[in-house]
Amino acid sequence: MFTKILIANRGEIACRVAATARRMGIRTVAVYSEADAGARHVAVCDEAVLIGPAAAKDSYLRGDRIIEVARACGAQAIHPGYGFLSENAGFADACAQAGLVFIGPPAAAMRAMGSKSAAKQLMEGAQVPLVPGYHGDDQDPELLQAQANRIGYPVLLKASAGGGGKGMRVVERAEDFQAALASCQREAVSSFGDAKVLVEKYLQRPRHIEIQVFADTRGNCVYLHERDCSVQRRHQKVLEEAPAPGMPLDRRAAMGEAAVAAARAVGYVGAGTVEFIANQDGSFYFMEMNTRLQVEHPVTEMITGTDLVEWQLRVAAGQPLPKRQEELAIHGHAIEARVYAENPEKGFLPSIGTLQVMDTPAHVAFALGGHAGAGSGGEPAAVRIDAGVRQGDAISPFYDPMIAKLIVWGVDRGQALARMAQALSEFHIVGLATNIAFLKRLVEGDAFANADLDTGLIERNAATLFPPAAPAPLPVLALAASALLQEEQGRTRSLSANRANPANPADPWSSAHGWRLNGVYRRRLAFTDDYTGAGGNEPYRVGVAYHARGCTIEVDGRQHALAPAACGDGHGTLRLDGNALQGTVHREGELLHVFSGGGHHVLAWQDPLAHAGEHEAAGGRLTAPMPGKVVAVMASGGQHVKKGEPLVIMEAMKMEHTIAAPSDGLVEEVLYRVGDQVADGAPLLAFQAAA
Repeated sequence: MFTKILIANRGEIACRVAATARRMGIRTVAVYSEADAGARHVAVCDEAVLIGPAAAKDSYLRGDRIIEVARACGAQAIHPGYGFLSENAGFADACAQAGLVFIGPPAAAMRAMGSKSAAKQLMEGAQVPLVPGYHGDDQDPELLQAQANRIGYPVLLKASAGGGGKGMRVVERAEDFQAALASCQREAVSSFGDAKVLVEKYLQRPRHIEIQVFADTRGNCVYLHERDCSVQRRHQKVLEEAPAPGMPLDRRAAMGEAAVAAARAVGYVGAGTVEFIANQDGSFYFMEMNTRLQVEHPVTEMITGTDLVEWQLRVAAGQPLPKRQEELAIHGHAIEARVYAENPEKGFLPSIGTLQVMDTPAHVAFALGGHAGAGSGGEPAAVRIDAGVRQGDAISPFYDPMIAKLIVWGVDRGQALARMAQALSEFHIVGLATNIAFLKRLVEGDAFANADLDTGLIERNAATLFPPAAPAPLPVLALAASALLQEEQGRTRSLSANRANPANPADPWSSAHGWRLNGVYRRRLAFTDDYTGAGGNEPYRVGVAYHARGCTIEVDGRQHALAPAACGDGHGTLRLDGNALQGTVHREGELLHVFSGGGHHVLAWQDPLAHAGEHEAAGGRLTAPMPGKVVAVMASGGQHVKKGEPLVIMEAMKMEHTIAAPSDGLVEEVLYRVGDQVADGAPLLAFQAAA
């Protein structure tokens, strides 16, 4: 077995590998970019080496530099994680030439499966059912469109070297094909360095089911059952679960055996995933093979009692697979939710910022099989969190905006669903936008709860998953008001304690409790909803009246009693009209983040003694939605355009964002050129709306 390995990745997967390696007595070496100098994966490894600037191409994609570091520090092997160099056959070859073990499949297997089109041709020869499509080398745009016309719309364009939902476009009409192709190819080049695409029939209401396979160097190959990854947005997975709901035993065996056959066909070694697209009638087609560990591997670990990273390390060291096929039974049900820094209400636009607050539900980190780390009866821990960040860390524009993976286990799917909903309600993040509230609606929605699954689930249920913002209820307003009152009292106590001659705590002039001897002191607090950061909506007026034995609040003309503790504690439990009220309030400048009843409301306090905080501009302005690079300019100065016409395309966080005309009008000037870096909120064009 190895004594030291280098982890050629970052984030939660680097932390995950480090945790397993430590348990096995293996020392780890982290590599990091300038942007990640204080990152969690740097802290958890035994050694850490700076390899370059923030941009991945200058750091985490520098295979030569990574190999140089591995040799210098005495590592015997390199674990590539997923993403970056994990499916780079050239890097695997370079590791071998340098005398280092690449903890992954042979380069030949990666080359065979790394090209989606080549893999389809290989599977076709192996008689694996394929979706109708074109997987050829001729990439002439007219030929590709002719193939799409032949297949019939809608069609799916996919980057041949792609993965993770990058370089994918659904084309509904022939007239949209060329624009979608150009966009797909730009994203493919940016993400994978290869513009080649394939064209496939886009199936209606398909499920995305994948099989985890594992092979060793001794000819053994097993499948660790299936995962259902149908719930996606922009072709990227949002929720994953194992086993797949409604999977008959015979189909599970058929898909597993097909996956093993596919792995054997390319001489596979290590962890891999064979992905299938399945119709509602149960028929399935080969889609692709990911020649690496998948982001969603924890759900497989939870139901099979395995540590797949440990398996990777053992197999790479030449040891046999730890279990035979007949030993890989399914135990319970597991669900994973990907917690992202993104705004679902804005088309899942990635968010950047600092994790000022990151309160997580009670959990174990990297709880693994045997079912170790678990409760009574040998069951896995109910909640597991794999995270590469901590409170105080920043989510930057340079890398994927994942914050954590939240994984739950239950004896059956119903219990797992309940645990996931509860865990999401206890996951509190302040400092940037997240998808946590959206995930909770998704998990509690009828479609997912009833396993009515397909890759269009989110779009199909948009009305319930993206409901209109609801007004803040009374408990939220009570918690917000209570938090402000507590803060005022805390400041008064602090000022008193810091005086040279501290005032008597009983001195009424040093008190902020608001009580008056011969009357009732009344004041009014004003809040507005901050659904989008735009503000400007009708304020909530909360009246506060101080009494000798507590205080009352007035909302919508009705009085409500708060227990004395309520005026002194906005974080925890207070009593409203005699009833216990649980909640947590985190202040971020003039914003109050109120977590109560499983919900998250953001209120802007209209402080009469200070200017309101600056907020993001309202929609429709022709500004950069986040820091990024201009990759295409479709308008020029003096050009008249129609509403919705694309003007500029930016690339940020590995995704393209189209800036469209907010109305008919005149483009007076284009302020940036292709290739320019643009700051968040920077005006991209001078635009004059039509009269």
